Amino acid sequence: MSISNERLALRGVVFLLIIGLLAPSAVSALTYDPSQQTSLEPGTVTSPANGTTLVSVQGYTFDGNTNPKKPARVVSVGERGTLQWKYNDSVNGSAWFFDADPLPNGNLLVSSPRGTDTVVFELDPDTRERVWEQRFDMEDTHDVDAFGEDELLIANMREWNDSAGVSEDRIVVYNRTTDEITWEWYFKNHFPADTDGGYNADWSHVNDVDYIGDGRLLLSPRNFDQAIVVDMESKEIVERLGTDDNHDVLNEQHNPDWLVSENGTPTMLVADSGNNRIVEYAKEDGEWVRTWSVGSDTLNWPRDADRLPNGNTLVVDTLNHRVIEITPTGEVVWEYYATWGPYDAERVAHGDESSGPTIRDLNASGSYRITGSANLTAGGDGSVGFVTRVQSTFAGTPLEEPMSGLSTRLSHVLPWLRPVWMTPWDLFWAVCAVGVGLTATGGELYLMRGRLLDAVRGLFER
Repeated sequence: MSISNERLALRGVVFLLIIGLLAPSAVSALTYDPSQQTSLEPGTVTSPANGTTLVSVQGYTFDGNTNPKKPARVVSVGERGTLQWKYNDSVNGSAWFFDADPLPNGNLLVSSPRGTDTVVFELDPDTRERVWEQRFDMEDTHDVDAFGEDELLIANMREWNDSAGVSEDRIVVYNRTTDEITWEWYFKNHFPADTDGGYNADWSHVNDVDYIGDGRLLLSPRNFDQAIVVDMESKEIVERLGTDDNHDVLNEQHNPDWLVSENGTPTMLVADSGNNRIVEYAKEDGEWVRTWSVGSDTLNWPRDADRLPNGNTLVVDTLNHRVIEITPTGEVVWEYYATWGPYDAERVAHGDESSGPTIRDLNASGSYRITGSANLTAGGDGSVGFVTRVQSTFAGTPLEEPMSGLSTRLSHVLPWLRPVWMTPWDLFWAVCAVGVGLTATGGELYLMRGRLLDAVRGLFER
C-alpha cells in the first residue's frame, strides 16, 4: 500500500521544521569559541572593595561527575576585581562548593558535598592546603558554621528515612573533639507533615543556619518559604518570617541575615531567590514589614546578600554568574563575574554574614532597580532575556500565569543542563524540535495502528 502524497508532504514539512528548530544549535556549536567564554573577570568597579572578597562557586555535577567546563572552585578577588587565587577540588570528580566562611585565624571554613557525603574542611588561603577535614554522612550540606572553639553548626538537609517514609531533616551541633552530636533539632517536630505538599526526600531543603546570639538560631528551610528563629534551650520557634507557599513574602529563599536597627527593631535581610530579588523586613508593631526590595527585574536566582559596614549590600546573583556590591538605591559599584553558579560571597575584612546598618537606619526604604552593571554575558547565559521574552509573549493571555511560572522555573534549571556553547534559546528550540519529532512519530504510529495490529496478530498466528 503506497503512502499518499499528502502524507509525504506532511513528513517533508515536519522534517524541515525540525531542521529549522535545530539550526540555531548547530550554528552555535560551529561558531563557539572557548577563548571568548567569560570565566573569572571584573565587571563594573567604580568603588574599590575594602579588602578581599571570597566567592564560593558551586559548579555543576551530574550523576557523580563534574563537568570540567562548569567547575566548582573557591575564588579570592582583590579590591579592583583582580583574581588573587582560585582553589579547585575535583576529588573523585564530584566536588561542589557551598558555604565558605572566613575564620578568626584567617583561614576559611568550607562545606563541600560530594556524592552522598559532605566534606567540611579548614583551608589555609596562603598555601591552599587543608588544615583539617571531616567527612559527614550528610548529603548536599549547604551550610556549616564554626560554633565555639571546637564545634560545628550544621544544616542537615535531605536526611530521608526511607523505611519510615519520614524526613529527618535537622540542625545539629557537632563536637570535633569528642566526635559527637551534642544538640539537634528536627523540622518534623515543629512543622505539619503536609508542609510543602508532604514529606519527601528533599522536604525542608534547609540551606542556612546562623547563631544570632542569646541562644538563638536563624534557620532557612527553603522549601517552606520562610525564615525562622529557634530558641536552643526551649527548641521552640520564636520568630517566623513568611509561610509555606506565600510567595509574596518569600519564595525559596537563601541565606537570611539577622540585623538589629539603632532603635532595637529586629530586621531580616534575605536573598529571595524564587522572586529574583533581595528584600529586607523589619518587625514593627508585632508584624514583619517589607522595607526594601531590589533587583526583581534584573537578578536571577540570587542566593546570598550581606550588608556591609558602608551601607552597601554584597549580592550573589547566581544564574547571572556574578557577585555585585550595590548601594541602597541599587547602583552597582563593584562587580565580579564567576562562572558557574556562585553561591556564597564574603568580604573577608568584615567576617561572616552581615555587619552593617539596616535600610531604615540608612533612610533608604523603597523598591529599586539595579543599575550600573557591565552586563557581561557570563557563562554564555542569556536566561534573563529568555524569561522576559516568554513573559512578554504571553502577557495578557490566559496562558500568562502558567507560562511565566514555567519560564522562570526553566531559567533556574536550564543553565545547569545546557552545553556551554548553547544559549537558552538554542536549548529551547532544540527541545521544541524533540517535541515535534515525538508528536510526529506518535501521529504516524496512530495512523499505522491497524497495520501494526495486523502484523502482531500475524506473528501469533504463525
